[in-house]
Amino acid sequence: MRDVSALLALIQNEQGAEVVRPLLKRSVMSAVNVSEVLTALQRVEMLPKDALASVGDVIQCIMPFDIEQAQYAAELQPYVRHKGLSLGDRACIALGKKLQAPIYTADKIWGELQLDPIVITLIR
Repeated sequence: MRDVSALLALIQNEQGAEVVRPLLKRSVMSAVNVSEVLTALQRVEMLPKDALASVGDVIQCIMPFDIEQAQYAAELQPYVRHKGLSLGDRACIALGKKLQAPIYTADKIWGELQLDPIVITLIR
């Protein structure tokens, strides 16, 4: 599982990319988070179709955002509101819970979350 920040670190070859790179063959991301990545890459003047090609090169599986994930993402809001987590952040966590997969992120605030049994790993 990848958070948007982890994928952007890899695509833009930022700090933490070396942690993410070996995980490529097992990468899974929510379609919600792919949309966030495409939006962020437009800010650095990458066209959405080129950005999607970059994402497709590194993410093995893009999962739809289903009703189970939607419900869990909504249930998380009261617990993470004070940390400033977005819908995209909560979508990532919901998919991690559904797949029982560790989540990799560059967002340090996530390191303060205690959401057993979800495992969150900071890449930098």
